[in-house]
Amino acid sequence: MSSGRVDWQAGAGSPLRGELVVPGDKSVSHRAVMLAAIADGTSEIEGFLEGEDTRATAAIFQSLGVRIDAPDPSRRRVHGVGLHGLRGAPGPLDCGNAGTGMRLLAGLLAGQAFESVLVGDASLSRRPMGRVITPLRQMGTRIDAAEGGLPPLTIHANNVLQAIDYELPVASAQVKSAVLLAGLYARGETRVREPHPTRDYTERMLAAFGWPVRFRPGEAVVPGGHALRATAVSVPADFSSAAFFLVAASLVPGSDLLLRRVGMNPRRTGLLQALRLMGADITELDPGEQGGEPVADLRVRHARLRGIEVPEVLVPDMIDEFPALFVAAALAEGRTVVRGAAELRVKESDRIAVTAAALQALGARIVEAPDGAVIDGGALAGGVADSHGDHRVAMSLAIAAQRAAGPVEILDCANVATSFPGFVPLARSVGFGLSSPQAE
Repeated sequence: MSSGRVDWQAGAGSPLRGELVVPGDKSVSHRAVMLAAIADGTSEIEGFLEGEDTRATAAIFQSLGVRIDAPDPSRRRVHGVGLHGLRGAPGPLDCGNAGTGMRLLAGLLAGQAFESVLVGDASLSRRPMGRVITPLRQMGTRIDAAEGGLPPLTIHANNVLQAIDYELPVASAQVKSAVLLAGLYARGETRVREPHPTRDYTERMLAAFGWPVRFRPGEAVVPGGHALRATAVSVPADFSSAAFFLVAASLVPGSDLLLRRVGMNPRRTGLLQALRLMGADITELDPGEQGGEPVADLRVRHARLRGIEVPEVLVPDMIDEFPALFVAAALAEGRTVVRGAAELRVKESDRIAVTAAALQALGARIVEAPDGAVIDGGALAGGVADSHGDHRVAMSLAIAAQRAAGPVEILDCANVATSFPGFVPLARSVGFGLSSPQAE
């Protein structure tokens, strides 16, 4: 939803040192606002991500009749209207760039007594929604999409939802979550089974709001006919945002960084395991719990990384971190092989193709596969690399530039604001060579 062209200038900085707190977890922020909106009572959310995606979700619920106050940055006070208290909006509901927002809202809105139209920006409008539409229709939702299952999505009023026992054809936390949220409004007990366990943010958040959800890796069950109770949510620091600094500090000689209170959901930290297999020096300190999620401080120091064959079992738990992993692999010693990551083809961009092309422009040796890539590590040169509007690719290229032999111009970075507002000044504060001329 960012407007205007934003390009970055990047190059080798200094060793990355100090400590930092990255923004709140985007996935937890989305879900906290959604469940607080349909809970009974007033919920307090601390650590809310002040990104465009999460603000878009909050704005949608305001247009649906929910009062949401922002007493301070990264805080939200949500005055819940109860499970059946939402009101129809006068126009389309704009999800901006938020695929998570659109897919989860499709499930939540399926059980409402009013029609909703979900729209998004140009990037989101190219992202297929068929995998959400299929199970929602099985539950009784009348839902229409553009040709090819693309947005906008029109969810018709007065759907009588019936619980289903649904086996996901492809592991996806967003699709699972959409079905579970629709299950809140369904008759009976909705069960979702997964071919591989995915992130359980929705299940944990439902439990925090008092819904009798049952879940274990690979399966979740939601009975209909209950209520959500307002609660206080403390959002942990986002692991996906921390990932850029974990990779950068591993790669830049002399680095020693401390990342505070990072969310350590085991369904999210596949990159941490992969980096350790590559030889990374990352220590977990002071573990605890925050907002129903495990957290820890992470200390990362420079290490010599070596190429690996990434275990496919880790892939679902690091699907958002592959652009950063590709950078680590491009600068590691030896060959890295990634398989089982076809989901990357339908993210904000075709992340395999876009990341590979951008790194190849800097001299990386990458051969694409349908579900991954083969990357031979070596040196990177300066040059021009295009992120094609994908926020995670842009930030990963900023990492690559720290080890490039010359300056790197990174194109089309405006969408970084959707997930990591303030990335440039925060990265610079710990030693990145990075600037955004349009913002200076």
